[in-house]
Amino acid sequence: MRIMRTFFVILAALVAGVATASVQETGFLNRFIAIDGAAYRYQVYVPWEFNAATSLPIILALHGGGEYGRDGLLQTDTGLAHAIRRHPARFPAIIVFPQSPPGGTPGFQALGERIALGALDKSITEFRADRSRTYLTGLSMGGNGAWYLAYHHGDRFAALIVVAGFVGAFTGTTSGVHYPPIAPASVADPYADIAKHVSQLPIWIFHGDADQTVPVDVSRRMASALKAIGADVQYTELPGVPHNAWDPAYDRADLFTWLFKHRR
Repeated sequence: MRIMRTFFVILAALVAGVATASVQETGFLNRFIAIDGAAYRYQVYVPWEFNAATSLPIILALHGGGEYGRDGLLQTDTGLAHAIRRHPARFPAIIVFPQSPPGGTPGFQALGERIALGALDKSITEFRADRSRTYLTGLSMGGNGAWYLAYHHGDRFAALIVVAGFVGAFTGTTSGVHYPPIAPASVADPYADIAKHVSQLPIWIFHGDADQTVPVDVSRRMASALKAIGADVQYTELPGVPHNAWDPAYDRADLFTWLFKHRR
């Protein structure tokens, strides 16, 4: 009898262990990716209703110049992460928040590009995300990164949201980092060249008309270049809004209804 009781206690413990192991963490999760022997931290948002049997869409969200770091956390103190915390029901998706390290890395170009795409790939695999519904967004410096990644890797994404981004040579007002232009110096019209490279994507651009950091004319010219070649682009200019156009942009429910309807 004692042997039987011992057997059932062990069996119960094993079952409990399996059940515990099968519980998926949700919310903002800490992760890291190794590149050239160095670890770079990032965060992944997993909605509470996540089920590994269902393939969710996935968003790559790029931070601005004020969130450079190595803690893997600062990039979720602003932008899209704020909108998720306010309106979690709007985001039935896996959302990846890479962090570009300090030290002169030009945002999500160069090393930042490898970190962002590496974190995206790792998250797609870990959470079995739907590759056909992979989306890209970025704000300010991350907006530059979004244009850059769309320019070089547009076939990876189903739609693009850019908020207060820049495309030409730029020196960050917060970071002091110099960002090379996205288009080669040899092209006559960089806006037309970028538009040609990203025109296969549905795009929604936001910019405040009172922006004193990144001139609103950058987004106006990008929208015009895209419209000139018949691209699927929407441009929303926010009256009286300074550089922080991301809070009003990401707070719009219709933006994410629009985003999630697109497939690659």
